Amino acid sequence: MKLTEAVLATLKIPKTVNRKPDNESSLFMDYNFFMEKALERARKALYSGEFPVGCVIVYENKIIVTGSRIGTTGNFINEIDHAELVALKRLAELKENVDRSKIILFSTLEPCLMCYSATLINGIGKIVYAYEDVMGGCTRCNLTKLSPFYTERQIKVVPDILRNKSLELFKVYFENQKNTYWKGSLLSQYTLRQ
Repeated sequence: MKLTEAVLATLKIPKTVNRKPDNESSLFMDYNFFMEKALERARKALYSGEFPVGCVIVYENKIIVTGSRIGTTGNFINEIDHAELVALKRLAELKENVDRSKIILFSTLEPCLMCYSATLINGIGKIVYAYEDVMGGCTRCNLTKLSPFYTERQIKVVPDILRNKSLELFKVYFENQKNTYWKGSLLSQYTLRQ
């Protein structure tokens, strides 16, 4: 179903989330650096014909694992291998004892419910993302309405880091007629209107 311009215009996408990030202006340059690395992963996915989402997981100012979206080409779409989940699987495979509350997950697209939940369950301390996902992004979920398993989790969210660079990748993806994944979706329409 194609959304009209009027419906799209009424979308109110908040620029802040319900869990405000702490004041870490001294790390803002690091956010840009690490988001650039996530954008490199997204470009790699895009050049492979995949949906352009990249992720890096950072611990003590070092990238320890990365991930890119896979499974969005061909006739059999894989909705499990999102960039964040690929990176979280690799984190589990490291078998290193790290303080996960000090890990920062950088993603070029706001995590969906599945990725957000997996990040919460894994005890990751912070999510930093570039571009808001108006269709499936869940970092604005009200955790207080969920069961104690989730409500007891603490996570900080920092949106809009290098947003326009990520937006440009999604524009390239959605403008390519060969790419059918989420073609005509709310995310596609929202992206192409900008």
